Amino acid sequence: MASEKPLRFGVLGAARIAPNALLRPAREVGGVEVAAIAARNRRRAEEFAARYEIPRVHSSYDDLINDPDIDAVYNPLPNSHHCEWTIAALRAGKHVLCEKPIASNASEAERMAAVARETGRFLGEAFHYRYHPLAARVREIVRGGRLGRLRHLEGSFSVPLSPDNIRYDWNLAGGATMDLGCYPLHMLREFSGLAPRVVRAAAVTASPHIDVSMEIELEMGEGVTARVTCSMAGDVRAGASFIARGDRGELVVLNPVAAHIGNRITLRTGDGESAESVAGETTYACQLRAFLARLRGEDAFPTDAEQGVENMRVIDQAYRAAGLPPRGT
Repeated sequence: MASEKPLRFGVLGAARIAPNALLRPAREVGGVEVAAIAARNRRRAEEFAARYEIPRVHSSYDDLINDPDIDAVYNPLPNSHHCEWTIAALRAGKHVLCEKPIASNASEAERMAAVARETGRFLGEAFHYRYHPLAARVREIVRGGRLGRLRHLEGSFSVPLSPDNIRYDWNLAGGATMDLGCYPLHMLREFSGLAPRVVRAAAVTASPHIDVSMEIELEMGEGVTARVTCSMAGDVRAGASFIARGDRGELVVLNPVAAHIGNRITLRTGDGESAESVAGETTYACQLRAFLARLRGEDAFPTDAEQGVENMRVIDQAYRAAGLPPRGT
């Protein structure tokens, strides 16, 4: 698309994440407009549009994705609706920024990636953490040799959620690994450059097939092991971290998910201990800039549909190893 033309977004659903993930960043990132919204309840969409100054409200998702004045669609719908409406938007000629995880399972993700290739439209997965400068700094340390030969990786992400949250709903492809564990699982590959393979997993479940918490052990190749934990139990303490250990040192990263609200890197080697924080815009503003740059042909957007397939395969492996079915099956 021409660099002088604004990228006009349409939003599927009046989701809670939309203001932070797109609406506010769009005001900060030049060349982006949020032009329309549709929700299952038109009145809710109208109230949402009035609050966030979105000029047009459509009566259905179909009407929005077929709006000729829309260039791209943001899909923050429940996980179970990512595949259907992302594919519909791609076939309608729209680029799509789809919330993580990209699909309910790897099979859906493969279909979505295939349609993106077929239509020539771009599909990105909204792993916003990846676009903050903190992520680049962590990659530099982990891959740059300061830890020596890499031995072990650990990632965790927990947020307490009440049982009435949609993440507890099997029909909406819920589960702690889907909503939370997907981040550290993605970080394993992103920070190390290695491909994870699930060895074993154990889950604590609530309603049938819904993991309230999960512990996953993985092999990364080249003698590197990994462990991921996540939980949405009501009494869990909220927090996220990433740890990398090598034969010459250890790296501890606090809050790699939402680095803009505070982060800390601690590096311990034979030369001593150092600590730093990495400044930057909100992770969502960084992500939106990167998405716009990709559509203008100025840069890559690494969390694309193909990478989304790879991450969903690991998530499916974790569920099967824990004795649970992948979502959407």
